[in-house]
Amino acid sequence: MIVDRIENLGKYVALHPLFADVVTFMQTHQLVQLEEGKHVIKGKELFVNIETCKGKTQEEAVLEYHRRMIDIQMPLTTNEVFGYSSVEDLPEVTFDEEKDIAKISGISAQTYVKVKPGQFAVFFPQDAHAPCIADAECMKKAIFKVKK
Repeated sequence: MIVDRIENLGKYVALHPLFADVVTFMQTHQLVQLEEGKHVIKGKELFVNIETCKGKTQEEAVLEYHRRMIDIQMPLTTNEVFGYSSVEDLPEVTFDEEKDIAKISGISAQTYVKVKPGQFAVFFPQDAHAPCIADAECMKKAIFKVKK
């Protein structure tokens, strides 16, 4: 997991070639003004989902992880807290290969980190994350999905 300021995202392009395309997209688009839904950047390899979701408590949030995609998540309108746990430390659960997701409920995250608008969090396949923890009734966020 990585947490940093958006202006530093370019420093991470060496980690994955598609991260440079995320930086370029952000330089040419105002994320907060994009319509909700999926915006394709490079076919199935790179896209961004713009979502509005209801804030959850830590107890309501569910840990999830992906095997084929890396998430770069950015809160756009309010602070968002993410729960984090290493996938290796979690019990085995059924993985939905078609949707590329496993959800683990009833388990608290190992740690929590607050991410503010203007910052981002990167979750790799080994990183389980519990998103959408916020006091806000409604929050807008961007989730870049990068093929591993």
